[in-house]
Amino acid sequence: MTNVLFVCVQNAGRSQIAEALFTRAAAGQHEAQSSGSAPAEHVHPEVVEAMGELGVDLSGRVPRALDRAQAEWADVVVTMGCGDACPYVPAKRYVDWELTDPHGQGLEQVRAIRDEIGERVAGLVEELDRQTSTVDMSG
Repeated sequence: MTNVLFVCVQNAGRSQIAEALFTRAAAGQHEAQSSGSAPAEHVHPEVVEAMGELGVDLSGRVPRALDRAQAEWADVVVTMGCGDACPYVPAKRYVDWELTDPHGQGLEQVRAIRDEIGERVAGLVEELDRQTSTVDMSG
């Protein structure tokens, strides 16, 4: 089991999408959380709508502030545009995904961002599954 933390600035778009899609793709094999360096009051409505098209309800999600405990919990920290506001924890794996912020974008653009995140998440889950099975077989 690998713990993955998705971080963006507001935790109202990219990181919420990534956490939800990762949780679905990982099917209980890995865990995810998300947070933001400067959280918004709510998930962006255009993100809620685009994720709803996939049967994922983010309407009740509340953006949360990034804290050191989350970073320490995580085995992998995926940053999405938070820059220097993301904490650094020694010995953790960091991945930076350059992604357009969906806030204020039209639905077509939000769908494209969602789908790109979905592809990246699927690749990450596959990679983590391979690492987990390698560790299990050698253990």
